[in-house]
Amino acid sequence: MTLTGDEALVGRVLNERYLMGERIARGGMASVFKATDQRLDREVAIKVMHHGLGDDQQFTGRFVREAKSAAKLNHRNVVSVFDQGTDGDITYLVMEYVPGHTLRDVMRAEAPMPPYRALELVEQVLIALSAAHAARIIHRDVKPENVLITPDGDVKVADFGLARAVSAATTATGGTLIGTVSYLAPEIVTNDGADARSDVYACGAMLYEMLTGFKPHSGESPIQVAYKHVHEDIGAPSALQPGIPEYVDALVARATVRDRNQRSTDARVMLQQVRSVQRAIAAGLDEDPDLEADLRPGGRVDDDAEARTVSVPRTVPSTVLGAGVSSSTAAFSTVDEHTMQWSIGTPAAAATAAPPPPPRPAEPAARSLGLDPPMSREQYGDSAGKKHSRRGRYLLIGALVVALLAGLLTYYFTTVRYDETPVLIGSTETVAQDNAKTAGFSFKIAQRAFSETAPTGTVISTDPEPGEKILPGDTIEAVVSKGRDRVFIPDNNLTGMRISEAKAALAEQDLTLGERKRVYDEDIAKDLIVRADGVTSTDALKRGEAVNVLVSRGRKPIPVMSYVGSTLATATDRLEKAGFKVTNSEAFSDTVPAGSVISQNPDGGTQFRNDTINLVVSKGPELITIPDVRGMKKADARRTLQKAGFDVFSVYIPLAGNFIVQRQLPAGGEKAERGSRVTISPI
Repeated sequence: MTLTGDEALVGRVLNERYLMGERIARGGMASVFKATDQRLDREVAIKVMHHGLGDDQQFTGRFVREAKSAAKLNHRNVVSVFDQGTDGDITYLVMEYVPGHTLRDVMRAEAPMPPYRALELVEQVLIALSAAHAARIIHRDVKPENVLITPDGDVKVADFGLARAVSAATTATGGTLIGTVSYLAPEIVTNDGADARSDVYACGAMLYEMLTGFKPHSGESPIQVAYKHVHEDIGAPSALQPGIPEYVDALVARATVRDRNQRSTDARVMLQQVRSVQRAIAAGLDEDPDLEADLRPGGRVDDDAEARTVSVPRTVPSTVLGAGVSSSTAAFSTVDEHTMQWSIGTPAAAATAAPPPPPRPAEPAARSLGLDPPMSREQYGDSAGKKHSRRGRYLLIGALVVALLAGLLTYYFTTVRYDETPVLIGSTETVAQDNAKTAGFSFKIAQRAFSETAPTGTVISTDPEPGEKILPGDTIEAVVSKGRDRVFIPDNNLTGMRISEAKAALAEQDLTLGERKRVYDEDIAKDLIVRADGVTSTDALKRGEAVNVLVSRGRKPIPVMSYVGSTLATATDRLEKAGFKVTNSEAFSDTVPAGSVISQNPDGGTQFRNDTINLVVSKGPELITIPDVRGMKKADARRTLQKAGFDVFSVYIPLAGNFIVQRQLPAGGEKAERGSRVTISPI
């Protein structure tokens, strides 16, 4: 049977490196597999994007950029990103493998949780998000499934940046709302742009669910849940779980208030608020009016505003809702299989109401037209007997009609025929183009510019600006972000360059040469650059940033110690540990024991790593052959043995007569050390 889908990936090796194992999770945009990095011999988790996302070139490019951004997050509460790549039609992300379970598993087992337990978990999530927000990275899809808990109880947050990449691909093709609806902030539903406060909202929604055991909003379909996020406040947890302190209710309300201007500004701020609540709970306080007042949001959006409905084709993407109306009054709901409906509150409706008639010209206005001021009924009666020209009356009526028409035309040409420019700032260029087209305008990218705050591919500004008057069908010119203005050092990391060459290479990238630290290096010649210090060619740098370098001092000199008299093994071991190569030769020595060093060259000063030290090792005293002197006269025998290098001892025997050597010890032909004694005897 042929395997398809995720099953076909099990056992496959991606890019000749990652051996795919069992699938451990599956979501709406990707499946996660346990895998082995065969190059580094470690377990990893690989997220494989579903077909239809990875096939889109625009998505793949954004996926790569977002993966790089996420990879720069180095924090113990963030799941590390190791690698990203494609293999054929497979787009994948390699991440740290975290054994254990998810926050969803904990919530199923423990919810509703005591406040101290829920705050303990959300605190660690906020620590991870604080690091991300400080690096200007927004998660956009915070949910229990993306919060991993290790067997040791450590919390790690996964999938930074991926929701943004997927959103760019889907909204351009189908307008699908991206993200887990139960935790989506209202501004994401209405496409008013996500920021750090959107992640705060998701944390508040998760905290509510941990405290109560129920999701903040429920509905028969995701679209109904999304509608409630836009139009209904999340209730107080104590309404479902009596006994929860009011200051905990206030914390949830502050994090999930629909008006994000009243929400905690980022995860760091909410983290401080959570810790204040934790201190109150630890102190056993059932109530803390001051803390509650500090946390409670100031006001709520008026939900009672009179609304009117306008039917629109169902094919309009949900992401364009709110393009021409206030985000606080835009909503949508399914009517039937062909239409959708969005509600526009009174403020927007007033803009489309029929214009009021211009006021009747007052006396100064009439005089400015060269007319007499209008007369009162009494004045007219007093003048009835006078003769008036009919022509004057007609001129007055005509002038009033002209003034009325002029006012109406002025009102039309200055107000009625204009629309308001929709809010496109913060949207991706594809979404902005769709929203502009839906609102009845053309869209043109006038310029692409770098931005330190706007993510790559999003609209920085428009001309006309949002809310300004624009004629139907006119063109909205947009400035689109090229991302942060970043440059890179040369691929060789400046290795082997002279200082002047490095300055020139860095200047071409609008970088400067910073501090120069001198270090020894065995391969790079003296005064040449060893490498850039602390950065590589893959690290993005701001223009004008200084790059520090390590400059070679040449090879490091090593002191040479003398090991004359030491054993060969000891001398060799210590010289090699010092970084030298060792050679040896042998020689006889009457004074140095065999196996010990007679001499060393060099035996002092300094040398460099891998230089050669030569040792001369003792073979001990040299053995020579003893001459055979038997049959010789005593004097001749003595001379012969002494000449050969031996000490001679003759045995004295009285009355021996003529001394002829009959015996010697050691015997002739044997070997002995030079200077050793040979005994001769006449018998």
